[in-house]
Amino acid sequence: MSTSLRITEIFHSLQGETSRMGLPTVFVRLTGCPLRCGYCDSAYAFHGGERRSIAAILEEVGRHGTPYVCVTGGEPLAQAGCHELLTRLCDAGYSVSLETSGHLPIETVDPRVSRIVDIKTPGSGEVEKNRWDNLRHLTGHDELKFVLVHRHDYEWARDLVRDNQLQALCPLIFSPVWESLPPRELAEWVIADRLPVRVQVQLHKILWGDKPGV
Repeated sequence: MSTSLRITEIFHSLQGETSRMGLPTVFVRLTGCPLRCGYCDSAYAFHGGERRSIAAILEEVGRHGTPYVCVTGGEPLAQAGCHELLTRLCDAGYSVSLETSGHLPIETVDPRVSRIVDIKTPGSGEVEKNRWDNLRHLTGHDELKFVLVHRHDYEWARDLVRDNQLQALCPLIFSPVWESLPPRELAEWVIADRLPVRVQVQLHKILWGDKPGV
């Protein structure tokens, strides 16, 4: 039998985050997530979805005519078939990124994939779910992302970066929660502390607001 995955949506838009911000990208959003972060903006992907074969997913991705593909969720790695999808996308010549919560192991992900790994802060409500072992599997091809709710989150993340020299592992992203932490405040904190991180707002929300499928 061919591998299939439960898919919430596949759409073509601009990448709103990471070092690929602004690039036309096909997003493959898988259904389901074991975490419940308080700021989640894709809770609609927790349930439902439609089961599709990997061949059908690849066919739809190909119709959009862009070399960039982002596999996201939910938590895409919660579905075992995600690994095969990632490898098949790489084999097809796409530049592939994976957005993952950091709760599940990343070491078996195809090394051609750029892994965008969250570190859950106290403000997420899921800080105890961080899989710290993932840090030793990161390379310069990957990125670590901190989504920050408030000043306490920032200080927690800042100290984690400094104490562990996380910038030596891969690029780091500090992103404020939409309509919770003003981006200017975060920018000023990072500048004052001379922190080696990229401050990043969500481009897709600036362009289209808090709307799914963009």
